[in-house]
Amino acid sequence: QVQLVESGGGSVQAGGSLRLSCAASGSTYSSYCMGWFRQAPGKEREGVATIYTGGGSTYYADSVKGRFTISQDNAKNTVYLQMNSLKPEDTAMYYCAADSNGLLCSVIAAIGMRGQEAFGYWGQGTQVTVSS
Repeated sequence: QVQLVESGGGSVQAGGSLRLSCAASGSTYSSYCMGWFRQAPGKEREGVATIYTGGGSTYYADSVKGRFTISQDNAKNTVYLQMNSLKPEDTAMYYCAADSNGLLCSVIAAIGMRGQEAFGYWGQGTQVTVSS
């Protein structure tokens, strides 16, 4: 079992920055696929970014490339999402997810960051609100 706890959400004006954190506990952390997903009101949950903790490979949705950066701190069992140049359309509940199948990262990247249902572990989410 893996427990995921997100933090770092909040309200910011367009053009601002936030850093989300996802702390993992409860099981072996290495060689997982971990990712960030988001869901805006009335919309489906979508993939934002993923990272393979065993090697550091990262993948991004086209909508956030160049603005968001996913990273990891293995010593702290934590994955981060640095979000810069935020836009009102980034407003959503952001969720951290993890799965022991490390290949999942490259697989969902190949299909447009879809396939969230394959992730076995999810956090409770943290709200990000960007005002214009």
